[in-house]
Amino acid sequence: MQKEKLRVIRKQKGYTQQQVADFIATDVSNYSRKESGDVRIVKDEWDKLARFLDVPIEDIYEEEEPTVVVNNDHPVFNDRSSSAGVITNQNNYDNIPGAIIENLQNYITLLKEENIRLKQELKGLPKGGK
Repeated sequence: MQKEKLRVIRKQKGYTQQQVADFIATDVSNYSRKESGDVRIVKDEWDKLARFLDVPIEDIYEEEEPTVVVNNDHPVFNDRSSSAGVITNQNNYDNIPGAIIENLQNYITLLKEENIRLKQELKGLPKGGK
């Protein structure tokens, strides 16, 4: 769900996504995903956004779409064993909505980018962490 109120007020105030991202301590691509509704905005970020834009939180806040919680604590396996006694894993993802899969793929991409950035940042640190 796109955060239309947030986007409109940001633009009315003349701020770029980069300026807002810097204020809430994230990268611009992550903020862009937040504003487009692909990434969730947490309570603390809503507070920071309202403070940065100098508006009441009610002016920008929009409810998040309900998220689907997948509980993998007890995965279901096919109980048919091969003659060697190996249990096969029945992967049935046909019933997962494409939007959820796409969102997870985008999140994985974001994490990979962040991992690369952090590795580069670590290379720039002096040996011994001093």
